[in-house]
Amino acid sequence: MTWSVETFLGSKSMTTSGRRIVIVGGGVMGSSTAYFLASRPDNEDEIIVIERDSTYAKASSALSASGMRQQFSTPANIDLSTFGVDFLRKASTVLALGDEKPDVGFHENGYLLIAGPAGEQTMRDNHRIQLDRGAKNVLLEQDEIRRRFPWLSHDGISLACFGLAGEGWFDGYGLLQGFVRKAKALGCTYVSAKAIGFLEKDNRIRGVELEDGSQISGDTFVLAAGCWSAPLAASVGIDLPVRPRVRSVFSFSCRSPIDKCPLVVDSSGVYFRPEGQGQFICGISPDPDPDDMPLEVDYTQWDEILWPALASRVPAFESIKMTGAWAGYYEFNTFDHNGIIGAHSALRNLVFATGFSGHGIMQSPGVGLSVAEIIQNGIASTIEVSALGWARIEDRKPVIERNVI
Repeated sequence: MTWSVETFLGSKSMTTSGRRIVIVGGGVMGSSTAYFLASRPDNEDEIIVIERDSTYAKASSALSASGMRQQFSTPANIDLSTFGVDFLRKASTVLALGDEKPDVGFHENGYLLIAGPAGEQTMRDNHRIQLDRGAKNVLLEQDEIRRRFPWLSHDGISLACFGLAGEGWFDGYGLLQGFVRKAKALGCTYVSAKAIGFLEKDNRIRGVELEDGSQISGDTFVLAAGCWSAPLAASVGIDLPVRPRVRSVFSFSCRSPIDKCPLVVDSSGVYFRPEGQGQFICGISPDPDPDDMPLEVDYTQWDEILWPALASRVPAFESIKMTGAWAGYYEFNTFDHNGIIGAHSALRNLVFATGFSGHGIMQSPGVGLSVAEIIQNGIASTIEVSALGWARIEDRKPVIERNVI
């Protein structure tokens, strides 16, 4: 089904077969939502996805390090990721188009989170919550860390938590493309255009204004524009605490073999994981971490922070060579670092799916399902995500996530 922007100009909101649902943002969140809406057997809605960059060259989904973990401290985040694990395992089937099956490259090598003395008790507390939600994680004391990961330096390690199943990394761009292709095959329409604002009348969103001055009307609207969500929300007077934050990712080579390497998050905040034979990627959240910086690699991180920390934690990394780097944006929720899922309190036909602060790619299947359920039934019934709703923003009651990476 192919349409141009002009197809929607001046058309009525309600189609003959159902509602018109307009999703602003065709990245992994918007496309996951479109897929779950369109895949319902009884779907009669017209689903339109507006994406500013159909090449996805600068999309956070395409530039993500694409980890998958349940090592969070809040039930909603753990549950969203657990659903994501199940979806990744089935993605080649549920997102297949005939004989064409997407490969999301899910490597269940685990996450290894390392705690120093100051973080040991928090890790123990978080682990109890994770076990209660069904995560397959284990705490490792010093002797077990040495046995499992003899290539690590154990200086400063008090405790570690390791994911035995359902944790690792995958091809985020492959998942994004799988959602996009399947959503289109199910009848969703993708419009390549830049949305610049919403149109409001009588406490409802009536349409989306595009950069060329045209408009797309609708009945229900989903804001899934990632780090570009705040200006769109501001067009109807909503102060959305989501800002673009730059994250640099570096690749490097290591000649020495590192056996059974998981995705490691050091107590210093530095993370690294394998990326092919003898290759790795790594990064860290910068400090300070300003908003709206140019999408450029900060090479000082490699020389001043990453390489020294990597060499300190893994002796074999003392002689590594940087082989490349790229930068991507986090859609960073400055309020509490958690995603915002659900309808606005006053503009009830505006539904948020934004602000995931770096863990959106792993949670995108669960978020897409939850938003689809909220649109259809007024509530997310499969995964309990009400704690991540808009109400907490208005009430100034943050959800505290202690495992922000």
